[in-house]
Amino acid sequence: MAKLRNLSITTPLLFALPLKSTWAISPVDINKPIMDGDWEGAGSLKFTRGFVLAKNDANFLYLTLDVVSDTGNDTGTNDYFWLTFDNNRDRAITANVDVNYGLYPGQPNKLGKQKYLGPGRWTGLLSDASNSAVVQEFGPSPNSEVSHRIWKFRIELSEINVALSWPLSTPYTYFGFRVKSSNPSFTTDFPGNFYKDFTKLRQLVLSRKPSIPSKDLGPIIGSIGLIPTTKINAQGRATTDSTYYHFVQNAAFGGTLNLIGNRTKLQSLYTAGNRKYLVEIAPPGGSFSKLISNWSNYRWNGSTYVLESFAPSSFGYYQLANPASDYSIDDLLIQFPTSGLLPGLYRVKISFFVGTSYNVLESQEEKIFIDNHVPATIIESVKHGSSEVSACAIETIGAAPDGLNFRITANDPEGNLRGVSFYATYGAGLSTGIYSENYAPAMGNWAGFTNKLVPASGNWRPPQSCAYSFVLTATARTTDGYKWMGRNTIHRNLTLLLG
Repeated sequence: MAKLRNLSITTPLLFALPLKSTWAISPVDINKPIMDGDWEGAGSLKFTRGFVLAKNDANFLYLTLDVVSDTGNDTGTNDYFWLTFDNNRDRAITANVDVNYGLYPGQPNKLGKQKYLGPGRWTGLLSDASNSAVVQEFGPSPNSEVSHRIWKFRIELSEINVALSWPLSTPYTYFGFRVKSSNPSFTTDFPGNFYKDFTKLRQLVLSRKPSIPSKDLGPIIGSIGLIPTTKINAQGRATTDSTYYHFVQNAAFGGTLNLIGNRTKLQSLYTAGNRKYLVEIAPPGGSFSKLISNWSNYRWNGSTYVLESFAPSSFGYYQLANPASDYSIDDLLIQFPTSGLLPGLYRVKISFFVGTSYNVLESQEEKIFIDNHVPATIIESVKHGSSEVSACAIETIGAAPDGLNFRITANDPEGNLRGVSFYATYGAGLSTGIYSENYAPAMGNWAGFTNKLVPASGNWRPPQSCAYSFVLTATARTTDGYKWMGRNTIHRNLTLLLG
């Protein structure tokens, strides 16, 4: 197998000690009192009026502004916060990109979001749908037994442009905030003047170290990203429980994969001096050859993450990193891109050797179905009666039941289709669904359909006279172990007039 390309990364610039988030084994319930245990073990950072606490999982950042100095339980929203994130992580204010959260006027438990337009200037509250939320609490916390103001947040990672699946960097963002108290009276910005100058925003490093139950880990290859290898079947596809961090059903793999070791086994191997290992890969129907890959991983040195590079020896053997070291991705055995591989069932084998010898101590083989192809999407036809309606046409629709019908294709030959959505957009941000279908386990390896008639009977009628964009989207049932990946979208534009 050809050697995989060595990729590089620029280490993020650190100006002060970052806030390190810790993994939330279970989603944090921000409606529960902070003393109920969900915030135990959270990362912590002190500021002049209190503490910032942080946890995260694969979907959300859970953040608390524990304002121990605000001991006045005054009502209303005279007490407020601002919470800013540098969404493109360039330490500069970027219009319509960087985000500032605040309160809706008169609603102390409703989170509002606005985008920056420039230093100290914003768009105003946006109406975008969001799973982010805030809850205000007044009471004791792990940092003070005296009752005080506490702001608890659940921030959707996608809203702050963070993904745990970044292959070449520990996931991070830059943030700043303001807390305002009426009684006692203070307004504190952290860091000072942050909303006009992003250069001193504090770095927040997110965790991607889930505590996967030992019983679910494979003997050597414990997981692929967040997915335990015991949840991968003989066809190389994964299924996890519906309550798991990353819920997948009969999913293939793609993108850049992290093969993560079983922590207990790696500790035992390292202590015994058996640190040399070999990674091999076999294509569909083929034999094993050495898998050669170079990657980078961040190691915590006590004050910051230091980038370390990993590569095999000239003979293709790797050396196990010390499991006691704190890495951005702990117990990472190999990271390799799969984008150049044809779809199919691959076998990956990792073998450990006795000391520095060439005598195999033990090994594990894992089957992985790899598919980086995206599903095909085609709007085969749009017809008004028996006549084809061409793109950009202006078509008059008569009285009911007159309307349009469509032929659409959403097809994935490898059987890794996850969902299909066919809808129309029109007017000022309006949309209307026409057809949708989502994967269910009973479908097996779902390849989708070709030239499907929609609707199955009768006609589709537009809600009003307007210009319409008909959009067909198909998503792949493919994961890199952290998130779904792979989609294809096509659209066709028409103007429809109701006669």
